[in-house]
Amino acid sequence: MGMFASMIAAHPGSAAQAAERELVRQENMAIAAGLRRQDPGLLDQLIVRYQHRLMRYLLYLTGNREESEDLFQEVWMRVLVRGGQYDAKARFDTWLLTIARNLVIDQRRKRSVASLDEMIAKAHEDENSAEFELVAEGQSPFEECVGMEDRRRLAEALMTLEPIYREVLVLRFHEELSLEEIAKVTQAPLSTIKSRLYRGLGLLKPVMESSLKPAVIRA
Repeated sequence: MGMFASMIAAHPGSAAQAAERELVRQENMAIAAGLRRQDPGLLDQLIVRYQHRLMRYLLYLTGNREESEDLFQEVWMRVLVRGGQYDAKARFDTWLLTIARNLVIDQRRKRSVASLDEMIAKAHEDENSAEFELVAEGQSPFEECVGMEDRRRLAEALMTLEPIYREVLVLRFHEELSLEEIAKVTQAPLSTIKSRLYRGLGLLKPVMESSLKPAVIRA
């Protein structure tokens, strides 16, 4: 067995991860090439693949189905028109969600409603004044919530959170983006993303626990 083969055998997980990253890289490059050609077949494939994730993200951002459906169409129009700007340096889904977020912000500004950026600026002071750490042992509050309740109740609990916390939780646990990818989508520092994640988890748990309390029946 050669040296390189021995290294792979000693670290099978690392080799598998490297192979997976290479597949993702090649896929991103193929998507970028297709978008530059404005390949209509590729766009159809992307819509089929990402439509549910994109709509879910928009719904969590806006809280309005009609608005989300309008934005959904606009996102894909933007992909078609500006697809040549995608350079495959980031995953396609990261780029797609960034477009969606920017459109939501633009729409809020046009309607003279506080944008996500403005809400970030007015967020609770404790986001910057305190560090929120996840407990290393056991499940995270989010994982506990998922285990104790169905998706409908979890979705309702998420909608009670401020958008800056809800968005990070959705991107991290629903879309399974890394913290670095979330920072790219939201254009926020990594430290800020970590703070919002920890704070959001802390806020979500009591909401879920409260929703599980049995109603008091009065005679």
